[in-house]
Amino acid sequence: MAVASGFATTISGAKMETLLSLNSSSYSTSSVSFVLPQDVRVSCKPPRNNYRRRVLLNHKGGGVRCEVSTASNDVALAAEIDPARVSSMSALEQLKTSAVDRYTKERASIVVIGLSIHTAPVEMREKLAIPEAEWPRAIGELCGLNHIEEAAVLSTCNRMEIYVVALSQHRGVKEVTEWMSKTSGVPVSEICEHRFLLHNNDATQHLFEVSAGLDSLVLGEGQILAQVKQVVKVGQGVVGFGRNISGLFKHAITVGKRVRTETNIAAGAVSVSSAAVELALMKLPESSHASARMLVIGAGKMGKLVIKHLVAKGCTEMVVVNRTEDRVAAIREELKDVEIIYKPFSDMLTCAAEADVVFTSTSSETPLFVRDDVKDLPPVGSEVGGLRLFVDISVPRNVGSCVSDLENVRVYNVDDLKEVVAANKEDRLRKAMEAQAIINEESKQFEAWRDSLETVPTIKKLRAYAERIRLAELEKCLSKMGDDISKKTRRAVDDLSRGIVNKLLHGPMQHLRCDGSDSRTLSETLENMHALNRMFSLETEVAVLEQKIRAKQSQK
Repeated sequence: MAVASGFATTISGAKMETLLSLNSSSYSTSSVSFVLPQDVRVSCKPPRNNYRRRVLLNHKGGGVRCEVSTASNDVALAAEIDPARVSSMSALEQLKTSAVDRYTKERASIVVIGLSIHTAPVEMREKLAIPEAEWPRAIGELCGLNHIEEAAVLSTCNRMEIYVVALSQHRGVKEVTEWMSKTSGVPVSEICEHRFLLHNNDATQHLFEVSAGLDSLVLGEGQILAQVKQVVKVGQGVVGFGRNISGLFKHAITVGKRVRTETNIAAGAVSVSSAAVELALMKLPESSHASARMLVIGAGKMGKLVIKHLVAKGCTEMVVVNRTEDRVAAIREELKDVEIIYKPFSDMLTCAAEADVVFTSTSSETPLFVRDDVKDLPPVGSEVGGLRLFVDISVPRNVGSCVSDLENVRVYNVDDLKEVVAANKEDRLRKAMEAQAIINEESKQFEAWRDSLETVPTIKKLRAYAERIRLAELEKCLSKMGDDISKKTRRAVDDLSRGIVNKLLHGPMQHLRCDGSDSRTLSETLENMHALNRMFSLETEVAVLEQKIRAKQSQK
């Protein structure tokens, strides 16, 4: 980058590079103008990819002409600027009047970058999975990225989704994807091949559908709503789990509850744990359902649900392997009519040798069963089909993929639960359509709430401006009235001034609100906001997003 010396001493090449490296979409619609002293020439070297850009600024006839070109199209944009202003403007002010100002005033976007059972295999999801205990750390690291302001992590056995508020969509997605690659060891190219990207209203609708159970393998399953609630619980007090993201997840919880209440979508629907039990029973001969020997490894939330669903299907005896007996004892106390036998992890292989069906649901990062462990287990009886079933609902998987190569074993994981979901398709579709209507309605309400945040700074500044004038004029009035006026009179005058100000502000304030309660559009509200900013000089000197980006860069 070559810059005239007087200009280069004020703004470093690095900062100019950062603020001028706009993506092609921003050039295609922006009016680009720089206010620079005469004879200043700025040229940017093209980056190493196919996209090339050229910015040339020359003083011609008292104005400035700026040209921007790309590999695919050339755009010439010109702006005439009064030369008399040039000498009185600092370099920073000149920079702010450029295309950079347009970029920094871009509205921050809600973006979701995710991989789910619909887009990525379990092998990749388990590498990218983030344990719940690590969510606060992940939020902190994500918000440390240059263009990420807020963040949340939703990581379950069926999905790994990162929700962010990005100051720039393109840069934010790039930074988050690189972060995912760095923390998981999965190459960026592989993540890009399987990920999905959604922005703003699409991202909102997606989370609402997830919370309502519409994106689950088993339509309407309730476990995902509990997991969305857990995101909010874990995020409370975490820097980076900000107003937009927390508002989005809290609204998603409301949507999930409303859909289940109004559509009864959960009736007959099952969770992943229930689907695991259904799958096992589908694979066993019907005559063996009551006599099959069941083993559950792990007594956490998922394991407990497996036990409950087994009981609901008529199972009256099972063995549960867990690290400690406390949880198993609590489950035994809750299900008093069922014989639940506790065994420690040291007895796991012995218990597996005596089981026909093995359910695994632990948080172990390494497989509990590998080929060498399973091949030596005694065969199961012909009354249960002659095959030992492993139903693994853990991510990462508890049963190694090599186990499925054995002839007398069948291994099923969360991806295989699709088979269970095939029933009652027509009824599910009807309920899903009802739920979608609710989601569309709630999405509009959330977007209206988020749009209303745009005008909050102007509302606050206008009130503060009016209050300063009121107090100044009140002080003048009271001083003219003398020192001997009573408190009652002072209070009356103060109340009078407040009443006048409030009535004068009522109209403008009404036209700054866009919360879905009237027919006023966002564009109309924003026009009113800009008009008030101009009339009362309420604009701040530096764009808010520019401040945020500079602050992040200064921390590097």
